[in-house]
Amino acid sequence: MSTPLSVPLDQLIRTEAAFLNLPTPGPASLPVPNPTKSYWLDSEEGVNPLRSHGSDGPLIQDADICIIGSGITGVSAAWHLAKTLERSSAGREKPLDVVILEARDFCSGATGRNGGHLTARSFLEFSHVEKVWGTDEALRSAKIEDYTAASITNFLKDQDLVDYADLVEGGHIALFFTPEEEAAARQDYEAAKKAGLEIPQAGWISADEMNKTYGTAYPGVLTPGSNLWPSKFVTKLFLASSSSPSINLTLHTRTPVTSIAPSPSPSSSSSPLSTRRHTLQTPRGPITCTSIIHATNAYASHLLPQMAGPTGIIPTRGQVAALRAAAPLKEITKRAWYGNLGFEYWFPRPIKKESKLVDNGDVQHTLSTNTTTNEKKDKEEYPLIILGGGREAETPDFGNYVTDDSVVGEKAGKALRGFLPGVYPGKYEEGRGVEMEWTGIMGFTKIGDPFVGPVKPFKESNEGQFIAAGYHGHGMPRAFACAEAIAQILLHELNGGKFEDWEKPEWLPERYLTRFER
Repeated sequence: MSTPLSVPLDQLIRTEAAFLNLPTPGPASLPVPNPTKSYWLDSEEGVNPLRSHGSDGPLIQDADICIIGSGITGVSAAWHLAKTLERSSAGREKPLDVVILEARDFCSGATGRNGGHLTARSFLEFSHVEKVWGTDEALRSAKIEDYTAASITNFLKDQDLVDYADLVEGGHIALFFTPEEEAAARQDYEAAKKAGLEIPQAGWISADEMNKTYGTAYPGVLTPGSNLWPSKFVTKLFLASSSSPSINLTLHTRTPVTSIAPSPSPSSSSSPLSTRRHTLQTPRGPITCTSIIHATNAYASHLLPQMAGPTGIIPTRGQVAALRAAAPLKEITKRAWYGNLGFEYWFPRPIKKESKLVDNGDVQHTLSTNTTTNEKKDKEEYPLIILGGGREAETPDFGNYVTDDSVVGEKAGKALRGFLPGVYPGKYEEGRGVEMEWTGIMGFTKIGDPFVGPVKPFKESNEGQFIAAGYHGHGMPRAFACAEAIAQILLHELNGGKFEDWEKPEWLPERYLTRFER
């Protein structure tokens, strides 16, 4: 008999109902200035070298393109702008002036606060997407995630950053806590195969096999997947973008954009573009630019109030903890996991890195001068687990419409502390404690998919404004590719093209695009 779980099951319908029926409080706030400390941003001295980059000194006052947000979407957009221009046969006399504006520290939003998974859904949820949107959209839903995961992995390998970013390609296991979950997954697999999706043979694992190999009483399925240190990837992507000859890239952190208005009169500059359509107000002064990319995810409606509420993007708070296992890595395995339909997700940190950090005294939250021999042995042999979830325990609002990531939720924290001991009896101890715990704000949408394209409504005051946001808690395997699409659409428009005649990549679902009526 399996150990009782600390989280409620079968909560998908209830969370969706809360999403649709809760009163809309209005546009999102700006990010709060004092967020909880995230493992990815605060566990090591100097782990976020761009933390306060450009936060003081002169503010750039004019740019061709302003990108609002320094997470994976905003930085990927700069990267793709640079690469697209480098590949362009037309070329430009001068590089484009691009500025990234961040309200808080660099990469301090969802990218710097998530669970670190880089795992495509593969065939999971294929049947639902096919039923609602059609076979072509279901295929594209899988393709964009495979494309994103491969692109990020290839970048890290090409740049020799695998060890730096702690990329682990150990595969991903989805656990099934109910027979209905497993039946739905098998149905997804058969539907995806029938539709012609190219997927590796799924490794279905029975409850007996799972118990023997991993010490858990639930069946599951093994698919390709990886995990990494997200903010380290984004840091290196920014630095690579900065070295491109096709753009002049500037970063201003701690510079929130408080409003956007049409420029009172077009102004000329030495850039390839001569018309400045927008004026962005910040506490440090105004910035004029021709085009804007909104890469603010959950906070999009702060500057775009038309995107507040269920028809737009709803900020939703998630919670993550770093806790120590009570068994060595060889018993835990290096794979990434999820369970309870993805409400919970976890993976072990590489033990080699943990050991090195402890020996150097760099992990401020785990090793002190009075660390005992047993405590140090734990950190050298027992992996640190990054575990996210518990949102379904935060009733009645499930974290919807919450933009405050300066505190952790008591109910979510209690659910996380008891979760792994219930899934793997004997390998985790509920009283062992959590070494770090933090929250982050996700951007949820009614259909579970992001908005990509020109800002709606399509009217003159919004011309030159673009958005890629609303990843519904599943941004790592989608944001990089969505940013590529935005870069292409923006440059297509600057070259005189129309959104209607832009040819989307074969991996991009049509329903993501803002021209699609949801």
